[in-house]
Amino acid sequence: MKKTFKLSDPKIRQDRLVEAIRHDVKKYIKRERNKKLPEGVDFWDFDCKFGQIAEEAKGIHLAEINKYIDEAVAQQLETFYLEILAKPGHRMKKPNPNQ
Repeated sequence: MKKTFKLSDPKIRQDRLVEAIRHDVKKYIKRERNKKLPEGVDFWDFDCKFGQIAEEAKGIHLAEINKYIDEAVAQQLETFYLEILAKPGHRMKKPNPNQ
């Protein structure tokens, strides 16, 4: 998903727009996670970028998307760019501190 979202609409309240944006993001992530995993892959990982425009987007963690959307609303931005791309992920063993 590479999309520029609008935060203002003459007919829709801003809080409803934000709710719809969050729903779209959640729906996309769920759809991607439900896809069949390639062989040798443990889970679907996501590369995320957020910015006012696509050229200024910086990498963020998947769990921080809602925080950045809230910041965009607080800064009263007209639009923001969000990019979420699925990629194969491999689990790593955590080191055991007792050994």
